[in-house]
Amino acid sequence: MDGNDVRPGHDVESAIARVLDAEHAARAAVDEAVRTSAALTEAARAAARALAERTERRIRGVRSAFEQRTAAAVAALEAAAAEAGARHDLTADDLAEVDAAVAALAARLTRREP
Repeated sequence: MDGNDVRPGHDVESAIARVLDAEHAARAAVDEAVRTSAALTEAARAAARALAERTERRIRGVRSAFEQRTAAAVAALEAAAAEAGARHDLTADDLAEVDAAVAALAARLTRREP
């Protein structure tokens, strides 16, 4: 036989082998893509959970600070209301000051303009 000896079907077998190798490589690539996708999906979910937890902590902090400021403001208003509603007895000096202010106002209101 000479150097051009080719077995019948050898090209077909080689082609089938190449197709099977390509199919195997494609399956491996798909499997790797599925694993990568799953890992990326889980990483995204973990990041979303972490963000949600940080956001919830911040919201609780803001809410707590707001409630504390509101409670302090309400307490100050209640104290001011209690003080405003308390009886204040005028001293003799207070009465003299009021009398003087009333007299000055009366004089101003009754004075004739030229």
